[in-house]
Amino acid sequence: MQIALTELAALRAEGRPAGITSVCSAHPVVLRAALRHGRDRSSTVLIEATCNQVNHLGGYTGMTPADFAALVLRIAKEEGCPESLIVLGGDHLGPNPWRDRAADEAMAEAERMVAAYIEAGFRKIHLDASMGCLGEPAALDDEATARRAARLAAVAETAARRAGATMPVYVIGTEVPPPGGADHTLTAIEPTAASAARRTIDVHRRVFAEAGLAEAFARAIGLVVQPGVEFGNHNVVSYDRSKIEALKQVLDDEPQFVFEAHSTDYQGIGPLAALVADGFPILKVGPELTFVLREALYGLDLIASDLVPDYGERPLYAAMEALMLAHRDNWSRHYHGSEDERRWLRHYSLSDRIRYYWTSEQAQSAVARLCGALAGKSVPRPLFWQHMPAAEQFSDAPLDPEALLVWRVTKSLAEYHAACGGAR
Repeated sequence: MQIALTELAALRAEGRPAGITSVCSAHPVVLRAALRHGRDRSSTVLIEATCNQVNHLGGYTGMTPADFAALVLRIAKEEGCPESLIVLGGDHLGPNPWRDRAADEAMAEAERMVAAYIEAGFRKIHLDASMGCLGEPAALDDEATARRAARLAAVAETAARRAGATMPVYVIGTEVPPPGGADHTLTAIEPTAASAARRTIDVHRRVFAEAGLAEAFARAIGLVVQPGVEFGNHNVVSYDRSKIEALKQVLDDEPQFVFEAHSTDYQGIGPLAALVADGFPILKVGPELTFVLREALYGLDLIASDLVPDYGERPLYAAMEALMLAHRDNWSRHYHGSEDERRWLRHYSLSDRIRYYWTSEQAQSAVARLCGALAGKSVPRPLFWQHMPAAEQFSDAPLDPEALLVWRVTKSLAEYHAACGGAR
């Protein structure tokens, strides 16, 4: 079922809560799975890019917002997914990629980035100017955050009007720990205090009004708060709805808003459904989807090692290990412990920082070799039972490796879809 972002608060108020999965990934296989899943169920496909991942200067993917939108729409056309089902969002849009610079310089870049997102057709905009820049505290207070958010909203409003396009909807607020998962083993995460959530809304409402942006604030649909869920390198903290009774009251008093839940990866269908019922209908997921994609790729790597003469002993694993050792920036500050522990974390950590490497030429070449080695091969059922038992349906028939990879990602997406109120 297709649901508009602007319907979520009303559905909750009517006692008919429904949710939307926010797919936060730039991996083409993940995007294909999301678009195919949305096509097959005629449901909203919300795909979001983050400020570090995609920006006007390229981000770590090398893609501008226009590049990312073109990639999504190209895959959608290939999959026969109607554009009317697709919503593009920008996540944590603010000065974060340039926080090592002076605030004025960082905000100027953020303004250019927000304009580029709007011009590329993104209409769900998460304004996040909460991080300090050079010489500032690591986290800013609500007043400073709101003033910078309003500055970015003004740019978005101007860009949308200049394009003659649909005006954007906004999400405000942020959460701690930062997106992508924590670096250490977690035991508990405290939900955002209701008083803090109210203060965030009140300050943003006032600051936007003072800036002549009351109309823009009226299109703010969501508030990012911490529901008490998170994942680290080793473990997951599951949702405990008993801890958020006071926080839920905020939505009763502010019927314009719903909560947006970040870092919902690995929660499972029960906790996800509870989040939707409790006022968190926007469920953001990213690392889980590339984690299960990696899981499937490594399973195929093992199968090919056992099945295909001259394929070698796990060459995909070996290629990724060599790549990550040669380029340490994306994992070395996040993985700690002995060399043995850091080795397995590079490949299997729940934070899935290996996802930053799949776009490299070396990784793409290794994946292409794997898929080429298995394409059209009939894989015996016992090999699937050994290395990927859940995929046994692909046994004893000519194998399409990409179809298997899409299937594996879709299994996770189907749980989100069911939790959001759709049929699995």
